[in-house]
Amino acid sequence: MKVVETIAEMKKVRRELKGAIGFWPTLGYLHEGHLELVRRCVAENDFTVVSIFVNPTQFGLNEDFDKYPRDYPRDLAMLEKEKVDFVFMPLVGEMYPQRFSTWVEVEKITDRLEGGIRPAHFRGVATVCNKLFNIVQPDRAYFGQKDAQQVLVLKKMVADLNMNLEIVVCPTVREPDGLAMSSRNTYLKPDERKAAVVLYRALTLAQELWDKGEKDTGKIRRAMIKLIQQEPLAADNINYISIADAETLEELDKIEPPTVVSLAVKIGKPRLIDNIVLE
Repeated sequence: MKVVETIAEMKKVRRELKGAIGFWPTLGYLHEGHLELVRRCVAENDFTVVSIFVNPTQFGLNEDFDKYPRDYPRDLAMLEKEKVDFVFMPLVGEMYPQRFSTWVEVEKITDRLEGGIRPAHFRGVATVCNKLFNIVQPDRAYFGQKDAQQVLVLKKMVADLNMNLEIVVCPTVREPDGLAMSSRNTYLKPDERKAAVVLYRALTLAQELWDKGEKDTGKIRRAMIKLIQQEPLAADNINYISIADAETLEELDKIEPPTVVSLAVKIGKPRLIDNIVLE
C-alpha cells in the first residue's frame, strides 16, 4: 500500500494505472461500516484508492472540525489489511491553496434536511468530491446509504456535470442493536449510546407500519415522534423526521415507493442521522 500526499503525485500514480479504479473518499477514523465499503471496492476493481481528508469546508462555524476524531496510523493499518492499493492524504493547504475561490453547488435537494440545518455543508461536500474525482479519476466511487442525502447530491452532480463515473451505494452497516455505525458514535456516553438505538427503532416502526399497509405519512411520522419522545435523552432533540421521494427528497403525503424515511436526532453532543428506503 502506498501513501500519497500531494495532488501532483496522485495524478502521476493515476496515469500509470491500467484497469478499473475504485475510489472511496473518507474523513478517516474508520470503523467496520467503512471497511465494508472498502471490501466491496477492492472486490469490484483492479485498483482501490482511498482518500483520508477531514474537509474543513463541509463543517459549519459551530461544528466539530477541530474535534473530529483522527487516528491516521490506525486508519492506515486497517486499510493495508484490506489490501487497499493507494491512500491519498493531502493537507488542507494542498486542497485549498491561498486565494481558492471556486465552489460547486447542487441546488434544490440541498435546501432541506441536512442542508436546511447546515447551509454550507453540501457546497463543501460537492466541491471536495469534485476535486477528488478530478484528481483520482475513478471508474467507480463508493458511498454508504446512511448518508442518503449526500448520495443524492453527488449522484446529481455527477449526472449534471457529465462525469465519467459511477456512484455505487452500499447498504448501511449497523451495530448488533441496530444503531448505524458512525465515527460520531464515539462521542456518546454509555447512557447516550443506549438511548441512540431509538433512531433505529423509529425507522423500524415506519417499516412495520408500511408493511401493514399504512401509506399516510402523517400517521407514520406521528407514530415515530411518539416513540422517540419515550426516550428522555432524545425527546426534545428531534431535528427532523422526513418521509420523502427517494430521488427528489420532496415530502410526501402518501407513500409512493421508493420512499426514503430519514431522521436526525441530537443525543448528547452529536447529531445522529439514519434512514431506510421503503421499496
